[in-house]
This record gives sequence, C-alpha cells and structure tokens, in this order.
Amino acid sequence: MIPIFASAGITGFESPAAEYRQLPLSLDELLIEHPSATFIGQASGDSMEKIGIFDKDILIVDRHVTVENHDVIVANYNGCFVCKLIDTQRRLLLSANDNHHSVLIQEHDSFTVEGVVIRSIRCHRQSPILSGR
Repeated sequence: MIPIFASAGITGFESPAAEYRQLPLSLDELLIEHPSATFIGQASGDSMEKIGIFDKDILIVDRHVTVENHDVIVANYNGCFVCKLIDTQRRLLLSANDNHHSVLIQEHDSFTVEGVVIRSIRCHRQSPILSGR
C-alpha cells in the first residue's frame, strides 16, 4: 500500500493525519497499463518543457498504445532516441520549446516509433538508482 493523497497546505497545528488517506493501490497499477509492453526511460534536454517534461524526468512508454496525432512519443530517428510530439498528418516531430525546430520525417530517414509516453514522473530528490550511487 502506498499513500497517494495528502494535503500540501500548512494551516495550523492539527494532526498530520487529519487530511491523509491511504488507498489500496500500487504504483504499478496506477502508472502502467500494459506491463509486458511498457518500458521506462529518462528524458534528456529541454525540448519538451512546455508540456511538462523536463530534463531527467522519468518517462513511462507504452508500446501497446496506438499512436495518435500529437501524442508524445519516443522514437528512433536516424539512430538517435528522441522524445517528441508527433504530427502524423504532416510527418513532423515537434518540440514543446520555441528554441527547438520541428523536424520533417523524410523517406530516406530511418524512423521507428518505440512507444507512446503515457506518464512522466519528476524526482524532486535524485534517486540513488538513477544516479548510480
């Protein structure tokens, strides 16, 4: 069991448990819809900041989900893994940061969608697992 609801406001000296409840739910159940088709990666860079994905955020990527126009995807583009919005109608990879240009996916490009980003997680304190400590 994990606690997933707690009040963030500080209003007085009442019991810390007054506005706390614990739900019978695991993080796996909450975050992962298709366990056998899901992988986890880490964002790198600032190109997706306007939609709330920041450098070092954890990305939960589902390969089972059908890609739709303007989904956030992880793709292999010419040998590099990228996290971008996809414009399926215009064949564009879009950034969510004005400092980065759109990229047209051309016929000679090597391009495969690895999955759809269904969730992202921000660690407010670095995880020892991710930092290699």
